[in-house]
Amino acid sequence: MKKALIFGIIGSFFFAFSFVLNRSMHLSGGSWIWSASLRYLFTFPILALIVGKHHGFWQVHKVIRKNLLNWLIWSTVGFGLFYAPISYAADYGESWLIAASWQVTIVMGILLSPVFHKRVPIKNLCISGFILIGVFLLQVHNIAYLDIKITLMTLLPILIGAVSYPLGNRKIMEASGDQLSTIQRTYGMTLCSLPFWFVLSVFGLVNAGVPSVSQTVQSLCVAVFSGVIATLLFFKATDLVKSNHKQLAVIESTQSGEVIFTLLGGIWLLGDSPPDDLGIIGISFIVFGMIFNSMIVSFFNKSEIINP
Repeated sequence: MKKALIFGIIGSFFFAFSFVLNRSMHLSGGSWIWSASLRYLFTFPILALIVGKHHGFWQVHKVIRKNLLNWLIWSTVGFGLFYAPISYAADYGESWLIAASWQVTIVMGILLSPVFHKRVPIKNLCISGFILIGVFLLQVHNIAYLDIKITLMTLLPILIGAVSYPLGNRKIMEASGDQLSTIQRTYGMTLCSLPFWFVLSVFGLVNAGVPSVSQTVQSLCVAVFSGVIATLLFFKATDLVKSNHKQLAVIESTQSGEVIFTLLGGIWLLGDSPPDDLGIIGISFIVFGMIFNSMIVSFFNKSEIINP
């Protein structure tokens, strides 16, 4: 349990790099288009190496070919319409604001249950209400000063991503069933989302030019730190305690650490404005909601990983 807890906390630390580095790339003049597309263009060969070494490609490519259109559509939704809006939002809000607001995806995941012919779990929804309250408190400052543009430019993209991620992920899980491991499914979704990233890259070349060396390096760091290291650490942590739902709940709740690490990293490294008193209360509500929601999910053995 101690080892799993350490892995979980370290994993949340590396997940935080997505939010901090996206904000850093914006502040240095980098386009959100390259922040989004380069992450997946760099992640793909790394995942390909891992899958090729441990599983081979025959099985995952066979599953994709059976339902190619489905994979292309829902991989684009799950990865493209998830990460591109998140990267866009980084142009308008501090890294900690994006990281905290992103947790609304937990609520969206619950509300999507009827789409998959399942009842909305009321207990989870009630607990997740704390997350919504927290996100509202984070935006009170902008609303109070009638900064509607900043509010919309941060919340709307995040809401699009928060719906797209669980929707695309679950559609692919539904299509692949038990035929693929998590790493194979992630590789397959990354592969099938490449057309979206190639098109976005062409758009980036036309409108923003070639990405700078700094943005390229930082995007590579996001791919390695968040896309690979954090994901593998978190998977390893949950594997160590998967037979004990109470311990699993504790490990899954370490996701809340990414909000704290992003807050500290954004303030110390990027000079982000710290949250005001209401913002701190809002973050507390979000972390509380994430921890208790994770406990309820794990107790009912319906856990799900959120990977920014």
